[in-house]
Formats: sequence, C-alpha cells, structure tokens
Amino acid sequence: MLELANQFNNQNILIYGFGKSGRACFKYLRKNNEIEIYDDKKSSIPKNLKKKSINKTKLTSVNFDRIVVSPGIDINKCTLKKYLSKNKSKIISEMDIFYLNNIKNKKITITGTNGKSTTSKLLHDVLKKHGKDVRLVGNIGNPLLSEKKIKPQTIFVIEASSYQIEYSKYFKTDFAIILNISPNHLERHRTFKNYIKSKFRLIKSQKKNSFAFIEKNNNFLKKQLKKNKINSKIIKVNLKISNKIKKKIKNPYFENKNNLNNLKFVL
Repeated sequence: MLELANQFNNQNILIYGFGKSGRACFKYLRKNNEIEIYDDKKSSIPKNLKKKSINKTKLTSVNFDRIVVSPGIDINKCTLKKYLSKNKSKIISEMDIFYLNNIKNKKITITGTNGKSTTSKLLHDVLKKHGKDVRLVGNIGNPLLSEKKIKPQTIFVIEASSYQIEYSKYFKTDFAIILNISPNHLERHRTFKNYIKSKFRLIKSQKKNSFAFIEKNNNFLKKQLKKNKINSKIIKVNLKISNKIKKKIKNPYFENKNNLNNLKFVL
C-alpha cells in the first residue's frame, strides 16, 4: 500500500472540477506533485491559480499520471468525455487519495438514497459523546482531504454519494452502511440496476474483518450479495424499534418513518 500512496508524489496530476473537493485536493497534493486544473466553468478557478489552469486543447500534450474527477461531474456527459474515456484507467477520486494516506484509521462510510446526512451527523455525535476523536467528512462536513491533525485513533464518519464510490479504485471502509435504495440519479446512472451496483461497490471492495450493514428485507442488495464474493461480515438490520426506545425519542424529526429506520442503523 505504501507504493500506492507514493503515486501521489512527484506525479503529473489533473484535477477536473474545482469545487469544494477539488480545492481540497489541490491543497493536499500541490506540495509534492505537478498539478493542473480544469473546470468546465473557468470562473470557478481563482485568478491566483490561473497559471495552473490547463486549456482543453493542451490536455493531449500532457501525460498525466492521475486524473482526480470531482463527484459532481458525469464523465459520460461532461466537456472532457472523450478525453476521459481514453484515459479511464487513470481516473481516481479524492476518497482514493484519502484512503491510501490514512489506511490504518477506522472508517465508517454511509451511503443510501435518503437520510445519509442525518444518519452521519447522528452517528458522529454519538461517538463524540463517547469521547472519541471522530471527524465528520465527505458530502457532509469537511472535504476528506482538508482534515488536519489526524491521529492513529481518529475515526472518520464519511457520507459518500454513489458518484464518489463509482469513481473510486482503491478506497476501502471498515464499516459500510447502505441505508436504503430507491430509484435516484438515473439521469446519471441511466438504470436503477447501475445505481444499485454503484452503491454496492462499497461492500464489494471491503476486506476481511470489515462489517457491512444493510436492511434486512432489502431484496435489491440481497441479489447483489448472491452475485458477488464478499469478504466482510454482513449485518442485516431489522428496522423495527421497540416502544421502550421510541418513548425516549423527544425529537419530532424522528416521527418520519425514513428517519426512524435510519436511526436503527445507528443503534
């Protein structure tokens, strides 16, 4: 794994998309690498970094080692779709860079169609109440690569979209949580089946001694479990919550059935 992490030293790297995660990638990688930036909206790149901005016509003249694609970019419809299609093997995500440089830290990654942010925040707060050094990152909180003062005992609660998981090649999580699955983002994934597969990659990539949490009666994920070789231990979550626990919930937000179901994953 050390060799893989060293791929981010003395490399030519293209960052495609200069939003929140793209900026964090740039700051993280710029000390040890040659970085070029491309964004479909030129105005997204600040004036002081214009020298790092590369023109579309010059892309083919540079041999990039890696291409970090921001999750908001659809590689099949974007301005650089032909270029990315030819260089698909070089595409990675911010999650890959983060993982390869923080392999030993515990990671809890939460995805699903509805309730990712609420569940991630709640789990983060529970761990913090227990005195853990826990960070809330990903789609919620800080970008993965902007975290500082990371210690061996630091735990990461990561909210991950299907897009982030789809672009990742190396990322692995100790605890994978897929809250629920319903048709979403089909303009990007094209079919519901593709959408399910993109989420399931989170479990498929896990090592032994890892855990994956799914709804007990989720037939979509059950089919994926039968089709794929899985290394992690699968925990099927029964969504029923006892009346004893329900009486302790004072927040009216959890009268919503979906939030109540997701709460069971935290419990």
